Amino acid sequence: MADLQTLDLNLLRVFDAVARERHVTHAAEKLNLSQPAVSNALARLRAALNDELFLRRPGGVEPTALALSLAGPVAEVLDRLRTTLADHAPFDPATTDRVFTVALSEYAESVLVPPLLEQMHQEAPNALLAVRHADRTNALDLLAKGEAELAVAVLPDPPALYTRVRLLPENFLTLVRAGHPLAEGPLTLDRFTAFPHLLHSPNGSRDGALDEPLREAGFPRRLGAVVAHLGAVPEILARTDMVMSLSARLAQRMAETYGLALRPCPVEFKHTRLSMIFHRRFEADPGHAWLRRSMLAVAREVGPVPGVGA
Repeated sequence: MADLQTLDLNLLRVFDAVARERHVTHAAEKLNLSQPAVSNALARLRAALNDELFLRRPGGVEPTALALSLAGPVAEVLDRLRTTLADHAPFDPATTDRVFTVALSEYAESVLVPPLLEQMHQEAPNALLAVRHADRTNALDLLAKGEAELAVAVLPDPPALYTRVRLLPENFLTLVRAGHPLAEGPLTLDRFTAFPHLLHSPNGSRDGALDEPLREAGFPRRLGAVVAHLGAVPEILARTDMVMSLSARLAQRMAETYGLALRPCPVEFKHTRLSMIFHRRFEADPGHAWLRRSMLAVAREVGPVPGVGA
């Protein structure tokens, strides 16, 4: 077994990439190396550690017990080194070609990314924004694995190692097709729950923000469908009598674009709020700080949602 005096520490970057990707070719792409170069580095590391480290499997590689035990410490050491170097490296948005990988909910992506990219085009034209999907089920995991630098979604309070910044407060509006019985007249809970509801749920949950207050009020709703993507929503509503209560900013956009009828939501509940969460190791990173400021600026720019009359 090698010790640090004889181990080539450059090989740890290769180990970390393969451990994260579970695929040699994908790791080579992440490292901007050729696949043979990565395979050669792994061979040297196997010889130094006297362990196979990664076993070939259909569709990738599987880490050995030793590789699994090393993956966490190696990733932590490399992350700390990157953070330390970044703290001392100058950051100029006008010249940077940094790739910012962020994890956003579909709603956060729809509302925040267009103005953020507009700002980046002006201030950091060579930077790249790469967006991954996030929700309360996977956001912290993406941050912990270093697969995203920050996450924005409706998220619970994170562990102490993470910083949370609250962004947009949100309310809900209700969408139905033009000519729907609920498009006009008083929208009572009785009428509201008389029709099947459409729920947007990327993680497959069938319990939305409105369900608990509706049950408490004695008017549980019946779901007509649960969809993972917002792109299907306008046509579903246009073709059916389903009702959908959606974050107000998106609801207004859909109503204007697709000719849907927009109504107030008759349910009183605690408003949801987007949160931006990131690991504290990024607090002193000037590039990350610029990205956070930019995200906060566009969140303020989005502004409040005008009310919709009954």
